[in-house]
Amino acid sequence: MEKTVIELFAGVGGFRIGLNNIERIDKNGKAIENGPFTFVWANQWEPSTNAQHAFDCYNLRFPSIHNSNVDIAKVNKKDIPNHSLLCGGFPCQDYSVAHTLSKSKGIEGKKGVLWWQINEILKIKNTPFVLLENVDRLIKSPAKQRGRDFAIMLRCFSDLGYALEYRVINAADYGHPQRRRRIYIFAYKNTTSYYQKMKQYTALEIINSKGVFAKQFLIAKIKGENIKNYDLYKNYKDLVAISDNFKAAFENAGYMIDGKIYTVKTAPIIEKPIILDDIVIKTGVDEHYFLSETRKNKFAYLRSSKKIERTDANGHHYLYSEGAMSPFDDLNLPARTMLTSEGSTNRSTHIIQDPIAHDLRLLTPIECERINQFPDNWTNSGMPEKRRYFMMGNALVCGIIKKIGVEINKIIEEEK
Repeated sequence: MEKTVIELFAGVGGFRIGLNNIERIDKNGKAIENGPFTFVWANQWEPSTNAQHAFDCYNLRFPSIHNSNVDIAKVNKKDIPNHSLLCGGFPCQDYSVAHTLSKSKGIEGKKGVLWWQINEILKIKNTPFVLLENVDRLIKSPAKQRGRDFAIMLRCFSDLGYALEYRVINAADYGHPQRRRRIYIFAYKNTTSYYQKMKQYTALEIINSKGVFAKQFLIAKIKGENIKNYDLYKNYKDLVAISDNFKAAFENAGYMIDGKIYTVKTAPIIEKPIILDDIVIKTGVDEHYFLSETRKNKFAYLRSSKKIERTDANGHHYLYSEGAMSPFDDLNLPARTMLTSEGSTNRSTHIIQDPIAHDLRLLTPIECERINQFPDNWTNSGMPEKRRYFMMGNALVCGIIKKIGVEINKIIEEEK
């Protein structure tokens, strides 16, 4: 089987960087790809802005007529090239479903939810393998009906003939420079040789040692009696029933086959992380990244302990409180989770004490790229600096994808 890939919600190309082990760009700005995967199509569309900075960056690094800058909902899925792997990081939204008024069109999902676009592509293209990334709260959403959204996704996969594994991974636990916790999902069609191989193992064996994630992200051995299980068909006739009634506790690791879900809490075998001091620029940092006295005072307040009286929409008064943060981030630790507000005057923004000047400053865009394990200056593609920070707050840790890609490469190589 050819190792062909499509990348959805591609952003600035984190999946492609990880899967193809990209460490630098050439003098023309094009990525130098060292990996085994051939990307045959990619889609990136930002609906909230006229400027398409993420797509422009992707297209600069991976110039191709097969890069799509169109709303994925408007793409004719039949026109998407055949591929062996679909990958993408998609937003966590409300996935609730309902029957149409006439009940003649089956089940429809909430409008605007990008999961249904993935579902439609899988239905039409019969993609053998799927790799997805999302925020870890997916397995606990929505707050009033824990687990429903993830269960809807899993039922969709099962209805289309997929088995899958998932794992919530904190990148810093496995040697990477950011404490970023995300869920990764690897699904495979029941027509693949890999499916036939994996169905011989128990859920315990897959989660402990045989699965994609177990081979690259070691865990303390779990016991079978700790595994919870749910059947997505026994008590739920369709997606509407799951949407209306499902509520369960999904743990941070799991496996699904034939609609039966096995889930268990795992503990990582910790690897030494890359720390901020390993990646910060030691000399030549521009003065505008250093904090003025006014901005220092603002950050001091934002990161301090505080209690603020607020009023909710119903007129109820309550006390909002925040605990104190360190006045600056410890260079001997990996970075905290980077958000899209990075670089702004915000409590979540990283502040470091420059190791040479010994003065407080922001991280530079290059340092933010290193935190996500992108090549230096990857987002230096004509977009404003504020957007460079935004892109990295929205990105994934490429080193995690690189490790998963090692296993997927082996799997596809063994396919008939």
